[in-house]
Amino acid sequence: MLLQIQNAKKFIGAEEILSGVSFHIEEKEKTALVGINGAGKTSVFRLITGEWQADEGSIICAKNTRIGYLSQATSSVPLPISNGYLDDSNNVTKNEPRENSKNATAIASRENSKNATAIASCENSKNAHENSDNAGKNLYEVLESVFLPLKKMEDEIRALESEMGEKNSAEIFKRYDNLINKFKDEGGYERESRLKGVLRGLGFGEEKWTQPFEKFSGGERTRALLAKLLLEQNDLLLLDEPTNHLDIESIAWLEDFLKNFRGAVLVISHDRFFLNRVATKTIEIENKKSVVYHGNYSFFVNKKAADRAAAEKSFAEQQKILKHHEEVIKTIRNFKTEAALIRAKSREKMLDKIERVDAPTKDPAKMRLRLTPNLKSGGDVLFAENLSMGFGAKKLFCDVNFEIKRGEKIAVIGANGIGKTTLIKILAGEISPQEGRVREGVNLRVGYYDQSHAFSAESEKKSIFQEISDTYPKLSQTEIRTTLAAFMFVGDDVFKPICALSGGERGRVQLSKIMLAGANFLILDEPTNHLDLVSKEILEDALREFAGTLIFISHDRYFINNVATKILELTSAGLTEFFGNYDYYLEKRQAVSVPVPGSEENAKKINAHHENYLRKKENDALIRKKKSRIEKLETEISQTENKISECEEKLNSAEVNTNADAAHAVFSEKIALEKILAEMYDEWEDLNES
Repeated sequence: MLLQIQNAKKFIGAEEILSGVSFHIEEKEKTALVGINGAGKTSVFRLITGEWQADEGSIICAKNTRIGYLSQATSSVPLPISNGYLDDSNNVTKNEPRENSKNATAIASRENSKNATAIASCENSKNAHENSDNAGKNLYEVLESVFLPLKKMEDEIRALESEMGEKNSAEIFKRYDNLINKFKDEGGYERESRLKGVLRGLGFGEEKWTQPFEKFSGGERTRALLAKLLLEQNDLLLLDEPTNHLDIESIAWLEDFLKNFRGAVLVISHDRFFLNRVATKTIEIENKKSVVYHGNYSFFVNKKAADRAAAEKSFAEQQKILKHHEEVIKTIRNFKTEAALIRAKSREKMLDKIERVDAPTKDPAKMRLRLTPNLKSGGDVLFAENLSMGFGAKKLFCDVNFEIKRGEKIAVIGANGIGKTTLIKILAGEISPQEGRVREGVNLRVGYYDQSHAFSAESEKKSIFQEISDTYPKLSQTEIRTTLAAFMFVGDDVFKPICALSGGERGRVQLSKIMLAGANFLILDEPTNHLDLVSKEILEDALREFAGTLIFISHDRYFINNVATKILELTSAGLTEFFGNYDYYLEKRQAVSVPVPGSEENAKKINAHHENYLRKKENDALIRKKKSRIEKLETEISQTENKISECEEKLNSAEVNTNADAAHAVFSEKIALEKILAEMYDEWEDLNES
């Protein structure tokens, strides 16, 4: 076991953000950490690295564990040294819980430790690695620093070889043999091929290798940090959205790398295709707690749905049983005989002993989205004719031709930098092509989603409510609030200024505007960015049901697979069409059509329906018969109770009381009636229980 978290809790001020988080990571295990945005996934990473301290619980790490951490925030800071041994010098527990919570997560950097920057992107790492560390270095040189110990070992080997030429020393030969073996075991001879392989795999073309690292963008720095982590000999990788800034080919390469990685991986990702291919275990953070599922993302989704359905069914069934018992007790009490009261009290005691099933926890708030065109477009939606585009000396694409028909759901894919967003902007009328033209069909109403979530300078100053109100002035306040509530903006949230919104919130505002527009042709650039997994699935459902036409860019292959009916692959050589989803694109063949059932199968279906009808008819008859018997029994019980009361009155009368034979006859009748009554009670209860 590499890592174990036991009942970890964390407060931010008075607010508890994590409660009862428990799980463990085994050697070589590949684990997904999932949950809605804000559930606390990154907070778990911060506890593991020691950036935050747990208020309760313990975090136990195996001795000498090396951890590499890719944070979403690392793109804004210099590339850090992002690994290090976790051992006694860092006060890390040797498979034993710490005595107090201050030391419970003592994994991150310590001031006096040689590995003071053991984990990337902790607060201190911003100051621990100045730009001077990489000043003047190119990308290749920065990543090559990972192999500095091997380089020193190689230099020592060369020095020993020189000494062996001058001296015949057994000690030198022994030292040389030991170093050669160690150099080989630690991959010294493969370091150059590994470095080049990782660079190419993560989408760094050779022209990038010699470029100054300090000139790289934030996204390129994040990719470089990921490359560095993959080259290091870490035992556990903590990866927070590693597929951001990667194109589809690079993501596929990363999947294969991680599946074959000798260490363990704990990954946060919104890429479900990626999680399905990499993870063998899934941990969900929901309602501040953790639940472990032993399978990939699809297994987790199905198992969670089945567990929730079972919990809801169990709760509903018990509530039904409890209500039934309460009604039976109430009915028995209405009989108002001593025997009935005894039975009612007995049933109440039995009811109190039933262990109650807890009500299932409520699902977190979800986005609600329905896209309905206000107008039907013509059958020919759009024609792209001989489109060419470039910037300066760089040519993105040329002579691109395709057409879009009403109802098509088209995904545009291709390597980063190939011009996908530029093509989309041309179609949306945001920019003009250098060559060629775009012809629109009739009755076209376009809804455009910009991946940058750009708003005008004027809109940035507005609140969410004002932005919707100004865009759709005919909407009432109630209608605006109802719409925003569907996108999880409730209460005072609707008065947040646009400029203060997160990427996910800005995206939801854009989606709300598109929904209200009633567009029949949607042009979406990376619509799933910043959306949590649940919101992605909601968007998928809405787009699949959308009666209009759609063209979109996405790196989310799961999303593409579930939405697209056609794929346009943009390459430097041009555009290629694939008439199917992402699976079809991968297999390069037609999707298997569903066979039309023959007459024999239809006959079987008809017979099955007929049998179901007969069973239902028989069951309905039994229900009516039981109901009738219960009603009859209740009448007979009431009549029998009245007869018993009459017997008791007779026994108390002077006429019967003074006549031994008469008293014996009435008493015998009363005993017989009470026996009959008891049998009727039993039958009545049995019928009500069945």
